[in-house]
This record gives sequence, C-alpha cells and structure tokens, in this order.
Amino acid sequence: MLLSAGAERLGLADEDPASSPHRDLDEARRLITALAGLVTASAEYLGLHAGPLRDGLQSLQKAFREASAVPDAPGQGPGEKYTGPVY
Repeated sequence: MLLSAGAERLGLADEDPASSPHRDLDEARRLITALAGLVTASAEYLGLHAGPLRDGLQSLQKAFREASAVPDAPGQGPGEKYTGPVY
C-alpha cells in the first residue's frame, strides 16, 4: 500500500506525472520514508520478498529525485537515512 500510494503521489499513475492532480511531493516524501523504515526494520522477516520491495523502494526514491525541482543531496532524500544514498 505504501509503495502504491507513494507512486500515486509522485504522479506515476498518470500519463503526465508533472501535471497529475494526485501529485504531492511532500506526501510522497512521507510515504517513501515510512516504507523505507518498514522495509529496513522487517527485512529479516520478509524472506524472498525483501529484494523486490527494496527494488520498488529504490525506484520510488529515484523517481522522487527526478521529480524534485531542487534534488536533495545524496543521503538526504526520502528514506535514505534508512537505506543509504540513492543515486
């Protein structure tokens, strides 16, 4: 749910993310950070699902960086205090 909601808030569910009525980068930042904390804290219990969840999270983090008018410094983006820098 957090992964889908984060993608929607980045506007990725629409044809043109930049003009999406659902786009809200502040909310996307919160959702991505929550997902990063959850995935990091529960990685040992996720088994085979940990890899795909981490990949999805990293994709959201990269999409957030691309969508930001002023990108965060490496390690300062949403959830990066839990996952490490995303380039």
